[in-house]
Amino acid sequence: PGHSSCCSGDRRGTGQGEGRALTGWVQRSAQSTRAAAASQNSRPAEDKATSPAPGDCPVCSYNEWDPLEEVIVGRAENACVPPFSVEVKANTYEKYWGFYQKFGGQSFPKDHVKKAIAEIEEMCNILKGEGVIVKRPDPIDWSVKYKTPDFESTGMYAAMPRDILLVVGNEIIEAPMAWRARFFEYRAYRRLIKDYFNSGAKWTTAPKPTMADELYDQNYPIHSVEDRHKLAAQGKFVTTEFEPCFDAADFIRAGRDIFVQRSQVTNYMGIEWMRRHLAPDYRVHIISFKDPNPMHIDATFNIIGPGLVLSNPDRPCHQIELFKKAGWTVIQPPVPLIPDDHPLWMSSKWLSMNVLMLDEKRVMVDANETSIQKMFEKLGISTIKVNIRHANSLGGGFHCWTCDIRRRGTLQSYFD
Repeated sequence: PGHSSCCSGDRRGTGQGEGRALTGWVQRSAQSTRAAAASQNSRPAEDKATSPAPGDCPVCSYNEWDPLEEVIVGRAENACVPPFSVEVKANTYEKYWGFYQKFGGQSFPKDHVKKAIAEIEEMCNILKGEGVIVKRPDPIDWSVKYKTPDFESTGMYAAMPRDILLVVGNEIIEAPMAWRARFFEYRAYRRLIKDYFNSGAKWTTAPKPTMADELYDQNYPIHSVEDRHKLAAQGKFVTTEFEPCFDAADFIRAGRDIFVQRSQVTNYMGIEWMRRHLAPDYRVHIISFKDPNPMHIDATFNIIGPGLVLSNPDRPCHQIELFKKAGWTVIQPPVPLIPDDHPLWMSSKWLSMNVLMLDEKRVMVDANETSIQKMFEKLGISTIKVNIRHANSLGGGFHCWTCDIRRRGTLQSYFD
């Protein structure tokens, strides 16, 4: 008990080369194709031969806290400032608008990026020291301009795997994204995803949006934070319901229940696509917050254990009673300690609560955030302290910078 295997079945056969696994399923696939051709009344529904034994699947994660075995950590290399379009404006703070207007399409400040790269290397080494397998996306030149029939843009980065990949059980879902600068971000992860697919994982890409002008409210009136509060309260966001869009980081997992917010980058159509896709095994619940600028749920509402959630005191959850009724413990983390003069081009200070659980009793937390460290220690959770201040400036904490590929555990319900 407690060691039930990855997506049913033991992960044996670690000595087998991937090549052998690959040729195995290619052969089975070819055999089943030949068999189907040979017999007109073949029974494809019962032909399970093409999927590798579930025990071999390296991808398996149902929640945010089971013991972490394998993780993708993002890259700051070549990070570029996105062009200052309407959807970027709606997600950034006024004090940085001049920065975007000046540097859109160019590199983030080089010395800052260099420091971020070093911090993330150190984070990877610490994860490895804790027994976690670490994978990285490919370095790509994000300054290259691209053009579709609907828009043109330059890219951004592959720093935040949490934004683009959602693992549910043995399935990796590639999010469609909502920023034009992130349209081709998936390319940095394809080598890894193909490897996982060849080892038996399910691989889904959500419908790719056109990101045509109709997806954005071109006249989204942003002059002040008050404007945004009013608009968010009215359910108005910069993205329309023209086509589905979502970032994976607006979803957070607790076994059979997955919680999501309508945000500047995730629309109701995107949520509905995900709800139908994951039904009936998973229930997708929309929750909302008093938040003038929702984008990504994990610095607002971060589930850190079975029935244990960090809830941002600045952005209270409107549905919090549901969690309390279900017997959950709701914890308000302390105010972040990050100084005002530290640049945060793409996020609020609340990255302090954007933590990564290595298991229920170990958390990766910012070395500078002593008050939240004390909070965890009071809860009996030991802290693994890492400094990623320069990496924070690119818009993410430990949860954003990672995507857990495998956690040792089984599918359970925590929200009945």
